[in-house]
Amino acid sequence: MPLIGTVDAGGKTAEELSSSISKRLAGRFVRNPDVTVNIRSSVSQVVTVDGQVVEPGLYPVTNQMTLLRAIASAKGTTEFARDKDVVILRSVRGQHFAGLYNIDAIRRGVYDDPPIFANDVIVVGDSPARRRFKDIVSLSPLLVSPIIALFRL
Repeated sequence: MPLIGTVDAGGKTAEELSSSISKRLAGRFVRNPDVTVNIRSSVSQVVTVDGQVVEPGLYPVTNQMTLLRAIASAKGTTEFARDKDVVILRSVRGQHFAGLYNIDAIRRGVYDDPPIFANDVIVVGDSPARRRFKDIVSLSPLLVSPIIALFRL
C-alpha cells in the first residue's frame, strides 16, 4: 500500500485485515480511517489431485466437494487411468488414513460419492495394461504390413 507499505494478509479475516490497515493509517496519515476489505478469492483450503488426471494440481475446496467433483476440476482422468484404483489420503489429528475408491462404481451408484475435505490428496492410479494395449495397437500396422505384402506376391 502506498502510504503504509506491505501488509501481510495471510491467515487473516477481512475484518482483521481492515482493522490492521486502519490502525497503520491512523497513526500518521488519516484521521478516523474507514477501511473495507473485500476478498476476491481465497485458496487457503485446497485439495491435491494427482496421478492420471488431465491437469494434476491444487484445487480450491468448496462446501459440496466430492471425489468426482475434484476429479472433474482436474479435467477428468486420462486414457491410462485405472478407475478402480483411486486413493484419498487424509490426515486427522496427526493420524494418516487412506481410502481406496472405484470411481466407476460411484458413477453407477453402487456407493455414494465420498466428500473431500481441505488438505486431502487424491491419487488416480495408472493402468499398465492400457499402456501395453495402446503400444500393441500402435505397432499392429507394422506387424500386419509384411503379411499383406506376401499375399500380393
